[in-house]
Formats: sequence, C-alpha cells, structure tokens
Amino acid sequence: MNEIERRRTFAIISHPDAGKTTLTEKFLLFGGQIQVAGAVKNNKIKKTATSDWMEIEKQRGISVTTSVMEFDYEGYKVNILDTPGHQDFAEDTFRTLTAVDSAIIVVDGAKGVEAQTRKLMAVCRMRKTPVIVFVNKMDREGKDPFDLLDELEEELQIKVRPLSWPINQGQRFKGVYNIYEERLDLFTPDKQKVTEKVEVDIHSEELEARVGEADAEKLRADLELIEGVYPEFDAQAYLEADTAPVFFGSALNNFGVKELLDCFVKIAPSPRPTQAEERLVKPEEPKFTGFIFKITANIDPNHRSCIAFCKVCSGKFIRNAPYLHVRQGKTLRFSSPTQFMAQRKSTIDEAWPGDIVGLPDNGIFKIGDTLSEGEQLHFRGLPSFSPEMFKYIENADPMKTKQLNKGIEQLMDEGVAQLFINQFNGRKIIGTVGQLQFEVIQYRLENEYNAKCRWEPLSLYKACWIESDDEAQLEAFKKRKYQYMAHDREGRDVFLADSSYVLQMAQHDFEHIKFHFTSEF
Repeated sequence: MNEIERRRTFAIISHPDAGKTTLTEKFLLFGGQIQVAGAVKNNKIKKTATSDWMEIEKQRGISVTTSVMEFDYEGYKVNILDTPGHQDFAEDTFRTLTAVDSAIIVVDGAKGVEAQTRKLMAVCRMRKTPVIVFVNKMDREGKDPFDLLDELEEELQIKVRPLSWPINQGQRFKGVYNIYEERLDLFTPDKQKVTEKVEVDIHSEELEARVGEADAEKLRADLELIEGVYPEFDAQAYLEADTAPVFFGSALNNFGVKELLDCFVKIAPSPRPTQAEERLVKPEEPKFTGFIFKITANIDPNHRSCIAFCKVCSGKFIRNAPYLHVRQGKTLRFSSPTQFMAQRKSTIDEAWPGDIVGLPDNGIFKIGDTLSEGEQLHFRGLPSFSPEMFKYIENADPMKTKQLNKGIEQLMDEGVAQLFINQFNGRKIIGTVGQLQFEVIQYRLENEYNAKCRWEPLSLYKACWIESDDEAQLEAFKKRKYQYMAHDREGRDVFLADSSYVLQMAQHDFEHIKFHFTSEF
C-alpha cells in the first residue's frame, strides 16, 4: 500500500505554445533528474528540452509525441506524461489521458483559454479526472487575474480556487503570494536557477519595503476579495473533479513552479481503480493487470526497436514473470522491462500500480491490449477517431519497397494515423486528423526507415466503419458503393464518403446499416 500511496501519475495538457514542455523541464530540475533546464526555442541556451527528443521536434520546437518521464520528489514517485498540444496530434493526447490519474492544464496568461484546451478539458470531464490549472507567462503583459479566473470557470465549466496570487505582471511582475502556505515569494528573473523565497507577514510594514506601497495595498485588497468570493479550498472537491486549484507563475523563469509541485504531490490522487469491461479493477489487488496505451518505434535510432508503454493498473509487475496477453491468448515473459526519462531508459525489476513500463515489442502488441495473470480482462476507452484528411501513399523509390512497407506498418501500430486499403484498386490510403501528420510520416519514413514516399491528393469527406445484421442489405450497399469501399488493418469494412451529402443519403437509403465514427463499437 505504501508504494501505491506514494505514486503520482499525471499528464500535462494545453493549447500549443502555452508552455507544457518548459514546465516539464522545470519539474525535472526540481526532481534532480537534470542539472540544467533546456529550452524549447532559444538562441543562447543550446540544450534542447529533455522531453522533445525526436529530431523533428528539435527542429520545429513542437512536441509530436507523448514523452514519459519519472522522478522521485520528497518521498513521492512522480510519473509525468508531456503531451503534444497541436490538434493534429490530439489522438495521442486523448489516449494518454486514459492512463493518468490527474492532469495539469497550462494556460497562457495573455491568451487565456484556447480551443484545444476546451477539447482536452471535455475529455477530463467525461472521465472525472481531477485537474490543476497553472497560469503561465506572468512575466509578460496579460489579462487581469480576476478576469482570467472568470474565464476559466466559464470556458472549462468547473469551479476554481486560486492557491497562489501574482503581484502585478509583465515588466512590473514582483512575485507570487502563496495562499496555500501563506507566504510571499519574490521574483528575480533567471531561466536556469531557482529563485530564493522570502517569508513576509502580509500585515506588517515589511511588505511595503519589499514590493512598494501601491502593490502592497493592492495585494491585501485582492486577498480579501479572494477570501470573500471563493469558498475555502477543499481537497475532496478537487479529487471529485468539482474544483480546480489555480497557480500563477512563469515556467521559463522558474517561478511559481515549485509551489505548484509542492502542493500537487500533497493533494493529487494516488492511482485510482480502472474500469474494465468485465469489472472494476482496484490498484491494491494482489494480481498484476495492465494495458498498452501507446507504442513508439525507433526510440533509439541505432536499433529498430518498438517499445509498448504499459500502464500498471493493479498488483505488482515483476521482470521475467509469465503474463497472459489476453487478445492473443499467449503467455509472455519480459526480460528487459524499462522505465523512461524521455529517450534514456533503464531496466527495472518491478513496477507498482500507477507506473508506466516500457516493454520491448516485436509486433505482438496493439494499442488497447491487456496483460494479466491469467484473467480474461479487457480495458476499454482507447478510441481511434474517424480521420478527416486523406491521401494516397505511393512509393517514390521502387528499390525500397520492403523498407516502406515495414515503416508504414510500424508507424500505424503507433497510432500515428490510420491505413485503409481501397477494394476497388488496391491502393493504400492514409487517413489523419491533421495536415501536420503527413509531414511527420514522410519525415520519419525517410530518416528512420530510409524509404521515400510521395502523396497523391484524394478528396474524401469522412471514413466510417459499417456493420449490419441484414446481410442482404450489406451486400447491396457494398455493390452500389464498390468504388468507395475499403478495409482497415483489422479487415473491417470501411465506407469512404466523398461528401456529407453522400453520407446522409447513404444513411437514409440503408436503414439497417450502422455507421460508426470511432473504431470502438
């Protein structure tokens, strides 16, 4: 039970460029995992961020895939998943949210709540995941903090309670008053070291001496207003996902991050029960269970290896013990399970609920697979969404056909995009959620598999999976729509509609056929 209690597994989510990766870097700095924090985009600081390890991530200054990192902090074991913010990689982020117990949402102080943040919050609401909000970039001019709090309540549909409060902002930013611990932290800008803390009684005259008269008065007035307007902070309401605590700071200048981390490890939930199709699985059960939520190829460019990330749900994972792969019905042993620090990895002998274990994968795993000690369990809630952009993928170098096919197969296993085979002409169609995905696939095929591909345009509206109890009608539909039928990798029937009108007419004409827009049905 001690091991379970001290685990904290969480995801950092937000709109692109709000500062997730920078915040992750600073957490690792406090956890003693790195000595100097890297920057995502900076000409002076040459070290790139630890969690952006793919070549394409370093070039563009964006995260393309979720990175898994773990460190120890004041007796707690913290597992961070740094997710991509771009909507083109949203599926990766949605899947990651199935494997965490809580989330930290990063909001840009100047821009407020943005589109992608709303979508991710909707997923958290659906799963009742507790969230903490970190308002970043307070060292730049931005919105008034009270307006921001109102916007958070309205846009994210959740009650908020500030646990730290900024003293001014932008050029005049003087620091943060820590409401949770009732002390003042003064700010000196420094990107790679930690600022010192000063303890000041806010009712004494020392406050004026530290921050000036005007700011001192405003701080006292603000704090009175907060106590009057917002209810007392209640940890239980946070765990039930009714209230979101809010912190202010600047991740780049290392400010307000330690306050967030200190409060987070105290109040965040330890691993929670996981719902399987058969029953609810509790973390304290003696037998091991876990599921695969992500697969990454080529984490080490020298070895063409795939790693499957397994979230431990209950019991204890032991190296070399026999476990059942439920979908295939095989028993497997893992001789080199690993734990991650983005790209660096180390072999482990045991793992507890809440931990993320990397298992070597030679093509036996799919996303959503369950491992157990013999029990037939199926964990669910790992959807693939219906793609919105389609292109034919063609081989640009006939000598490299084998490499291309292997590359496409491994990238599809990762869940980067979806592959459909057109039944009419046998050509391969790649479907994605966003344009950026095509560039990433092309880049990775060339750099990791030494294969060149070329895209050919294809105008389709949506792909939907079809099924029916009425065999005759299904056959009639397939005959009529012969040119627009395809198979996915599982061999299921997929209808590629070329406009919304065609799709509506098909749904209207064939009443006994069910059209699905996610692959879970």
